[in-house]
Amino acid sequence: MVKNEQQSEDYLKLNRSALVPTFVDGDLTLSQSLSILEYLDEQYPETKLLPNDVKERAKIRAFAQAIACDIHPLNNLRVLKYLKNDLNVSDEQKNYWYQHWILEGFQTLEQQLQDSNGQFCFGQHATIADCCLIPQVYNAKRFKIDLSAFPKIESIYQHCLSIPAFYNAAPEQQPDWE
Repeated sequence: MVKNEQQSEDYLKLNRSALVPTFVDGDLTLSQSLSILEYLDEQYPETKLLPNDVKERAKIRAFAQAIACDIHPLNNLRVLKYLKNDLNVSDEQKNYWYQHWILEGFQTLEQQLQDSNGQFCFGQHATIADCCLIPQVYNAKRFKIDLSAFPKIESIYQHCLSIPAFYNAAPEQQPDWE
C-alpha cells in the first residue's frame, strides 16, 4: 500500500476505488473487509467467524462495524496521506490525529469488552470482531500509541498473535512487505 501498487492498471481492473483489500474467488471480486469476512464465514462453514445465535451475531457485527466504520476510516493510509500532502499537516499533527481517534475508539471498545470472559472479543473463538480489532491494534503499536489503558484489548491482541492464522496475516509476514 505504501508503494501505491493499488493504483496500478491491473489492480484498478479488480477494484476501481483503488482501495485495499480486494478478494478474488473465481468470478467473485469483493473489496470491503466485512463483506470478505462474511463471505468466507458462509463459504467455509467449518471455520465459523459468526456464531449461530442471532443476538450474538448482531453484537459481534456491531463491534466489528465500530472498528470498520468509526475508527479505521479516520486512520487509513488514504486519510493520513491527505492530511500530510493536501492539508500540509506536520508529522506530529498527523500522529496526534491518529492517536486521538484510536484512543477515543479503543475506550469504547474496551468498555464493550468488559463483559467478555474469553480469550477473544466474544468468548473462546475468533470472530469477525477479532479480525477487525487485531489490525487496528497492530497499527496503533506501529504509531507507538500507549495501550496500557486497554488491558482487555491488549490481552486479546497477544492471544491472537499466538495463533498462526493471525500471526501469518501480519504485514511483515507478507512476501511483498517492506
